[in-house]
Amino acid sequence: MNRFSDRLAAEGLQLRRARPEILQINVGKLCNLTCAHCHVNAGPKRKEIMSRETIHRIIDWLAKTEIATVDLTGGAPEMIPDFCYFIDRVKALTTPRHVIDRCNLTILLEPGYENLAQFLADYHVEISASMPCYTPKNVNAQRGEGVFEGSIKALQLLNSLGYGYDPELRLHLVYNPVGASLPGSQAELETDYKRELSQHFGIIFNNLYAVTNLPIGRFASYLRHNNKLDEYMELLINAFNPATIDGLMCRNTISVGWRGEVYDCDFNQQLGMQWKNGEPLFLWDVDPDKIDDRSIMTGDHCFGCTAGAGSSCTGVLVA
Repeated sequence: MNRFSDRLAAEGLQLRRARPEILQINVGKLCNLTCAHCHVNAGPKRKEIMSRETIHRIIDWLAKTEIATVDLTGGAPEMIPDFCYFIDRVKALTTPRHVIDRCNLTILLEPGYENLAQFLADYHVEISASMPCYTPKNVNAQRGEGVFEGSIKALQLLNSLGYGYDPELRLHLVYNPVGASLPGSQAELETDYKRELSQHFGIIFNNLYAVTNLPIGRFASYLRHNNKLDEYMELLINAFNPATIDGLMCRNTISVGWRGEVYDCDFNQQLGMQWKNGEPLFLWDVDPDKIDDRSIMTGDHCFGCTAGAGSSCTGVLVA
């Protein structure tokens, strides 16, 4: 039973793709952290990483499209051996694309990655950085001991390179609730973050994105372990907001896995909901001009993106 599909039908709504504007690529599940809220189940022992051959095939496909933004995620995307190579190839296209790095911040301080922050600045890569709170207790509880302190040092490093100051060096923070609750007001959270991080650490950033934790991956395991999965699902379902549908990221974003497989979103990717046309589809099998109005694959987890003010990779969807 797909309760989300049933709810759409009851509301007289359809969820179909618009023209693709963003190529979001999950380059692998390797990460230096093991965060409690991670829907990817990423960690230091994961072996899944994108090969250079797959990168070449993605670049060749991208060059034939008008997709303007390449959004790199993981895991810690920076940990794949060809991370910098990938960005260099994207920026070298005849029509350069805007690149976003979904960064956990602490990776910028790890041995072997000392020059990474400067590389990102040199290539004008936008950074969207996970920062679930502005206090050590909450951050370390969700992401591991010492992560808050490392994140602060990384943010100060990025500020020293111009991030948050230079209009071409955009720096955004991503907030996730620590427990089984919906995010608070994004505008109020942003005000609080900017005040606290500026006053205590001299840090500035551009925007705060409030993102709802979806009940999949490691967060789903946390909910089950604490007997809160049914309660959390009920919370999401009861908070369904039909006004969020038009702005859902699955409408204008193509999600690509580390092997090149295609999905409607990164959450569907983690659930194995791969596009098919008789057989599973990879990016190079897809004609970007022929996917407009394609029906989007859904499940109960989709209530997470449509709850309250909505949730996307750029925060809330409705005021």
